[in-house]
Order: sequence, then C-alpha cells, then structure tokens
Amino acid sequence: MASRPDTDDYLSLFLNDVPLMDVRAPVEFSRGSFPNTENAPLMNDEERHRVGICYKEKGQDKAIELGHQLVSGDIKAQRIEAWKRFVARHPNGYLFCFRGGLRSRLTQQWIREAGIDYPLVKGGYKALRRFLIDSLEAQIESGEFRILSGRTGTGKTRVLQQLPNPVDLEGLANHRGSSFGRQVTPQPSQIDFENRLAVAMLKARHLNSGPVYLEDESRLVGRCALPESLKERMARSPLLILEQPMEERIGIIREDYVEGMYSDYVDRDGAEAGWLNFRDYLLSAIDRIRKRLGGERHQQLRGLMEQALVQQEATGETAAHNAWIQSLLQDYYDPMYDYQLGKKEGRILVRGGPETILDWANKSSVA
Repeated sequence: MASRPDTDDYLSLFLNDVPLMDVRAPVEFSRGSFPNTENAPLMNDEERHRVGICYKEKGQDKAIELGHQLVSGDIKAQRIEAWKRFVARHPNGYLFCFRGGLRSRLTQQWIREAGIDYPLVKGGYKALRRFLIDSLEAQIESGEFRILSGRTGTGKTRVLQQLPNPVDLEGLANHRGSSFGRQVTPQPSQIDFENRLAVAMLKARHLNSGPVYLEDESRLVGRCALPESLKERMARSPLLILEQPMEERIGIIREDYVEGMYSDYVDRDGAEAGWLNFRDYLLSAIDRIRKRLGGERHQQLRGLMEQALVQQEATGETAAHNAWIQSLLQDYYDPMYDYQLGKKEGRILVRGGPETILDWANKSSVA
C-alpha cells in the first residue's frame, strides 16, 4: 500500500470526519480534543511530567534520552500495539501530538519500524484548534442565522432537527439548557464543546446551504458557554416562534424529563440504583430553582413531584407528574419567556405549530 503524505488540510479532516489518533498524554486529551479522535498516548501523565522537568533543567537532548528510557521494553511494545490497532481500524486516519513535532514524529517512526507508514497532522493539536477557532469566528461574523424560539415544552429541539440546516447547541453541549436539562452522561469540557460547535458550523457552511437554524439559548447550556460573539449574533437574528397547546407541552416535558430520563438512568445504573438516581435528579432540579420560585411555591411543587414519584414507583404510571409540570410551565417558565419575547417582537418571521414552522422554513430555503 502506497504511503499517504502528512496533511495540513484541516478543513477536509473535519468535513469528512476523518479518524484522528491523539498521542498526547491523557491529561492533555481530557482538557479537550476533537470529534472522531481517540487518545493513544506516547507517554502517560507521569512520564510526560518527568520528561517536561528534564527538558526545563537539562535541555531537549536529555529530555529525549529520558523519554526513550521511560518508554522502552514492554511499555513501548504495548504502546505500539495500541497504535497498530488504531491503524488497522482506521487505515485512512492521521495521528497528531501538541505541535506536530517530536511526539508525533517519534510515534510515526516507531509505527514505521513495525512495518506501517501512517501520516501525521502538520502543526498538531495547536494548528487544528487555531483553525477551528478562526473558522468559527468567521462563520459567526459572515453567516446568516435564524433562531427557533418558543415556550418551554414546545419541542423546539425535535422541530430544529427537521429544519433545513440545523446546528443543535443542546446536542453539542449534551444538556437540555434548563434546570432540568442535565443528561445521564457528562457534558463535554468547554474546549470540546467549542471544537464540536466549530465543526458543526463548518459542516453547516460547506456541506449545506442557506441560513443556519439554532435554538434560542441563554449564554450557558448547562456549564458550556456559547461564544460571546455567537450570543450577540443570535440576539440580532430573526425568530421563528414555535407554539403548542398546554396539553401537548405537558406531554413533551413528561416524555423527555420523566419517562426518557428514568429509562436512561435505568439503562446506565440498573433498576434499583437507576430509580434512586432518577428520583434524585428530579428533586434536585426543582431544588435548584427554589429561590426563584419562592419558598411556598417550591414546597408545593416539590410535594406534587414527590407524590408523582411515589405513584410512578408503585404502578409505573407517570400521569401524576402532569400536575407539577403544568404548574411549573404556567407560573414559572411562561411568564419569564413572555417577558423576554416582548423585547423581540420586531424580529419574528413566523409563528405557529411544528407544521407551520417546517413548511415556512422549507419554502423559504427553496425561494
């Protein structure tokens, strides 16, 4: 098989979801990397730390010498095996380290000595990250955005995903964006979120056409922060207002936050622990907005929630949750939303149910 050249075509890597092997240490990988990337380090955290100290005190040559001592024998053989497994699974991938320097070239050399030519990303993590930051800012500045808004429980994310060119901020942040929004799997790091967002925006620009549709979000989606420049652009962009009757909204909330979350917790933790963790998730979500609800209303809603949980545990029925959901929507979320919407009246393009929104968006994308 002819060997492939090293690459600096960062756009192609991200648009085509090319698998990447990150040979940086686990601690570096955990701070942030890229979609479709696996960590297969040349050095573990301790080895990297020792080589770093040696580099500062004695210079590059001594540091390289120490690196070879630390990663030798069985340890070296294990690392090479891990790389060979990655290469076998992803023959069209690339490897990278922090700057495309010593670590990636050494990895490349050791893989070559094992009989395999495997290309690297020039400039490494630093160049890839810089490319994503710059391209995201360029897209925010020059792109056209439309914002899907609507009261809590209207099913905005479901409709967003059917729009012509959507970027799902909540999906990228792995959080539904409210006090009840956390998922059973953790959120990405801030850097991972920014990288995912930049890649999604690149695809929206290069693989699709027309305006990018985003869901109306506050600055924080859980603990992932939107870039300030994106938040400002969203605040000036035209709106599509999704409307649903109260009954429909209660059903959507119950499906997503009660039935869906219960099922996710049980899948992750088993029946007994899953139930306890689900119960804790709901009660702690209502407790988080206690101050904003006021003590009396919080106690009342928490009481309704506890009764619904007792009934759900005993019978499997979830209908009793409707009482606290309706009260929370009517008395807490709706007044907040209506106040915010009052400031945005001049930007509304269309309002109505899912069919109305989708019909309007599809017609305007053809026009």
